[in-house]
Amino acid sequence: MASEKGIDRLLSVLLAEDVSDIHFKVGSPPILRKAGLIVRAEDIGALQPEHIDQLAFEMMSEKQRARFMEGSEIDLAHSLPGKARFRVNVYRQRGSAAIVMRRIPYEIPDIDSLGLPPIVKRIALEQRGLVLVTGATGSGKSTTLASMIDYINQHEKKHIVTIEDPIEFLHHDGKSSICQREVGIDTETWTSALRSVFRQDPDVILIGEMRDASSAAIAITGAETGHLVMSTLHTSDAPETVNRIIDMFPPQQQKQVRTQLGGLLKSVISQRLLTNREGTGLVLAAEVMVHTALIQNCIIDPLQTHMIRDAIETSGLQYGMQSFDMALLRLLAQGSIDEATALAAATNPTALQLKLKGVEAPSDWRM
Repeated sequence: MASEKGIDRLLSVLLAEDVSDIHFKVGSPPILRKAGLIVRAEDIGALQPEHIDQLAFEMMSEKQRARFMEGSEIDLAHSLPGKARFRVNVYRQRGSAAIVMRRIPYEIPDIDSLGLPPIVKRIALEQRGLVLVTGATGSGKSTTLASMIDYINQHEKKHIVTIEDPIEFLHHDGKSSICQREVGIDTETWTSALRSVFRQDPDVILIGEMRDASSAAIAITGAETGHLVMSTLHTSDAPETVNRIIDMFPPQQQKQVRTQLGGLLKSVISQRLLTNREGTGLVLAAEVMVHTALIQNCIIDPLQTHMIRDAIETSGLQYGMQSFDMALLRLLAQGSIDEATALAAATNPTALQLKLKGVEAPSDWRM
């Protein structure tokens, strides 16, 4: 039996703490992120360049080592058998290797446990169109997409193809058949994977990240040809998401793309993670936009795109939508966050503060 790798021994020690991320860099002990805050594992001691190189190379295949040596950074996945799985980025800083590892649960959380509104289950079962999950790095976008894919897998007989860099959550066939492709291992490039995906008879296509006009165009084509396409963007809310996609394309194409997006964009789920009232963990606040005639008009007309937020506020309960501020009111009513956290995260702090003066949180979500 092969001896345990040094990286796995170290991870086993560090995972005794409830951590979401682990950083390794030269001249510092391992750095842990706990409840959103950075702490140092002082009892381990400062790491030297040879330590970082060994830890990094133990997680890489020969092909990945060559790619890292050539490009000075690489994304990959690593599993600690029976304990945890990680999304890993290895890069160089000050001439030495450094590592950041994001912990991924072995078990895929369900939609309810994430604190997402019930409408997300209906969104997951859309038969065609484009669904986007957005937010800053570390806001839980991949986790939400994984929970939605898992929900489809439990309820629909579909063929699901994912294109990821790297593969994060591992799915197993339920009612659906799921094929997961990792860029750099199962396919050479994002471009080649996206171009070939339509020849793989998919019903649902997950694109790990909509990175540029090419991936956006393929996502739109997939949605137009009867597929459900799901992806992520680093945007803060629905209006910014629409504008970001449009801006990926040259000016002469933007009017056409707006028209296409107006009909195809089924939902934008935008996320922020907030520190809970006790300061011991994080809770999710999510804005959820779904397709309506009013939303479609706001997408198509560039002068009205900024009004998407108002459309969510005014017709949210009717269609199951919610704005960030509606989500914050609910979290406050539940006692999950304090008022200072809510006001700091609010889209419109003044309006939220007025609502807090005697206005109850929104009524329960309805499917």
